[in-house]
Amino acid sequence: MNSHRKSADSRGSAVRDKHASYPYPLGPTLTPLGVNFSIFSAHATQVEIVFFDHADAQQTSRVIKLDPTLNRTSHYWHIFVPGIKTAQLYGYRVDGPRNASGGNRFDSQKVLIDPYGKSVSVGQHYDRAAASKPGDNAATSMKSVVADLTTFDWEGDAPLNRPFRRTVIYEMHVAGFTRHPNSGVTRAKRGTYLGLIEKISYLKKLGITAVELLPVFQFDSQDATPD
Repeated sequence: MNSHRKSADSRGSAVRDKHASYPYPLGPTLTPLGVNFSIFSAHATQVEIVFFDHADAQQTSRVIKLDPTLNRTSHYWHIFVPGIKTAQLYGYRVDGPRNASGGNRFDSQKVLIDPYGKSVSVGQHYDRAAASKPGDNAATSMKSVVADLTTFDWEGDAPLNRPFRRTVIYEMHVAGFTRHPNSGVTRAKRGTYLGLIEKISYLKKLGITAVELLPVFQFDSQDATPD
């Protein structure tokens, strides 16, 4: 499982073990044989990766404890798990120092989502307050999901191939940019993508060449301020 693990072929030359794990890239990396998981923690003393059968599972279906000698490279904990496929639900349990004043609040009973994951499953029984209480939170926590990014349908979209030095990016929230009457957007289209389309000519006049729509990641609706 070590990132430097190798084996010898029939001719005696060193080759990489097909089940070796690597610290990069971070997050889950899907391969035909399984998934390489990698997570960063400068202060963790023990890391477990836990798997679930569905989003509201109250118990783990499998637990793998990472060996700090074999499955750690510097501050990166990593492991290759054969047979794991897309849509698999998982999370981490991480132990370490518990000194809130120093910024460390490790709790080995808590299921943590992968900060480098690309997809999150929110079950019907997800409860932020309950998941934050002392004890095991498997039944009420979010779960990370192994995602196959190669299956995303870009619908013909392609990079503009504009040199970065000539790119001007404007970050915006669609509703925040178009919902107010002073946006000048047609009333029926305020707060929508169609409303944003109406503003393209305005953005171009400002010299904007690209927009980044926020938020771009899953967020916890139970922690969001009511609209």
